[in-house]
Amino acid sequence: MIVDFHIHIGKREHWHPWVNQHFKKTNPTLYENFDDIMVPEGLETYLKNQGVDYAVILAENSPITTGVVSNAFVYDFCKDKDMFVPFASIDPKTEDEPAQKLRELVKDKGFKGLKLYPSYQQFYPNDDLAHPLYEEAQALNIPVLVHTGSSIFKGSRLKYANPLLLDDVAVDFPDLKIIMAHSGRGLWYKEAFFLSRLHKNVYMEISGLPPKKLLSYFPNLEENKDKVIFGSDWPGVASIKDNIDAVNALPLYNSTKEKILSINAKIVLGLK
Repeated sequence: MIVDFHIHIGKREHWHPWVNQHFKKTNPTLYENFDDIMVPEGLETYLKNQGVDYAVILAENSPITTGVVSNAFVYDFCKDKDMFVPFASIDPKTEDEPAQKLRELVKDKGFKGLKLYPSYQQFYPNDDLAHPLYEEAQALNIPVLVHTGSSIFKGSRLKYANPLLLDDVAVDFPDLKIIMAHSGRGLWYKEAFFLSRLHKNVYMEISGLPPKKLLSYFPNLEENKDKVIFGSDWPGVASIKDNIDAVNALPLYNSTKEKILSINAKIVLGLK
C-alpha cells in the first residue's frame, strides 16, 4: 500500500502564470489532459494507475507566490473519494480566528491535517501568531505539514523555510505531529535529519527531492527509517510511479522502503 503525502490540485485559474508554466514544463502529460485528470474521478484513476493507494490532497492559501486553492475546493474534490486525504490551508497572518477555522474544517468538513507555507505566506513558523494553530492541531490529534527549504516560485522568501525554526514548535507542542515537507531542500538536509532524530514528533517528508539522490542527501537514512515519509509534489513531477520505483531501487532494507512508502504515513494519518 503506497501513500503519497504531497499532492496539489486546482484549476489553471487558481495558480499564477509562473506556476502554470512550471507544471506545463515538468508535467506535459497533465497539461495535455488537464480537464480529464484534474477532476476527482480522473485523479483517482490516474493515481491508482501510478500505484498510489492514498493521497494527501493539499489546499493552498498562498496568493503572494502561487495562488489560492481554497479549502472549499479541496473539500468538494475529496468528499466522495476514500483514497483522498484532505489537508487544510490556513494563513495565521490573515485569518482572524485560525484555531476556530481549523476546528470547523476538521470537525465539520472532515479535514485530516493542516498544511502551512511559511516561506509563501511569509511568517516564521515559530512565531507566536502560529501557536493557536499548533495548539488546536495538537488537541485535534492531526498532523501539520510545513514547507521547508527552497522554492522556485516568485515571492517565496527562504528565511522563513529553515527547518530549525520548527525546533521551538516541537518543544512547545510535544504531542503535535510535525512533518517537514521537502526535508529542508537545498540548504538544510543535515538540519532536517537531525531534527527528526532529536524529536519523537518530527518527521521528514521527501517530496520534491529526486529519490535516487536521497542517500546523497541523507547518507544515514536507514537509521531514520521510522521518521521518513514519501511524497511526490505532483503535478510538479512527471511520474509518481517513477519516484516510487526509484525509492524501491535504493540500497535499503525492504522493511525500510515499506516504512517510507507506506507505514510511517499510515501511522501519522491514523489509517488502518
